[in-house]
Amino acid sequence: MTLNFKRLAFIFLFIIGMSNGFSQLGFSHEIGVIVGPVAFQSDFGVRKDFETNAGNTGLGVGLVHYINFAYRADCNCYSTDTYFNDHFKLRSEISWNKTKLNHFGKWVDASRTSSDADKLRAHSGEAQNFDIGMQIEFFPKSIRSFQAFSYSFAPFISLGVHYTSYNPKVATTYGDGNINNINNFYSFWGDAAVPNPNEDPFLFNESGTTWSTVASIGTRYKLTPLSDLMLDLRWQYYFNNKVDGLDHNLKSNKANDWLVWLNFGYIYYLD
Repeated sequence: MTLNFKRLAFIFLFIIGMSNGFSQLGFSHEIGVIVGPVAFQSDFGVRKDFETNAGNTGLGVGLVHYINFAYRADCNCYSTDTYFNDHFKLRSEISWNKTKLNHFGKWVDASRTSSDADKLRAHSGEAQNFDIGMQIEFFPKSIRSFQAFSYSFAPFISLGVHYTSYNPKVATTYGDGNINNINNFYSFWGDAAVPNPNEDPFLFNESGTTWSTVASIGTRYKLTPLSDLMLDLRWQYYFNNKVDGLDHNLKSNKANDWLVWLNFGYIYYLD
């Protein structure tokens, strides 16, 4: 865990350094908070199952910072009128999300009475992630015109990269409740051809780090001259399949863990 925090601190300082670089050019700043429900898509439950998607939901919160290229803080004036300055913003973010995970769908239906069905019903987990990253946001409409109240809504799309420290938890109430006992979990998950006496081949109960790509679509609503409300729908794909603490060996395991986050935000213009 200590190593993870050192890596996160390095990434954070790097982002701060980039932001300070833009600040030296005189561009203005915005800060804000975001919060909203998270739907975590993992190896729990059944793929493309509504009950799974609705059941494995959690909460995310974050702090965001923007470099606004359309306005200069050093002179309280608009910057050079270029397409980039009037349609792009640079967003840096620190966020956290947490989701309780359980198995849903046909394999845990009450009609199934096998020991494997009982093992799935007894198995639960938790995905908890701390993110630091940066995104570039594109506004099709003029940022200058939006700040001047020419219109109330400013839609945007964004794309970026985040560095994630994940800390999953694994639990079961089956048998003796020991997560290190492979016999307490779904029998088809294991891979007998690759025995590992030190670590279960499909359960991961330790923290780690990974990169992720982030894409979102949303809009801002002009509340006051110095504040906006924001609605943002995010898709985040992790370059790792252990974020949820489960990486089974079935052929249905075709994708890494990912999430959808609908967040609501409040943005304040500092300069």
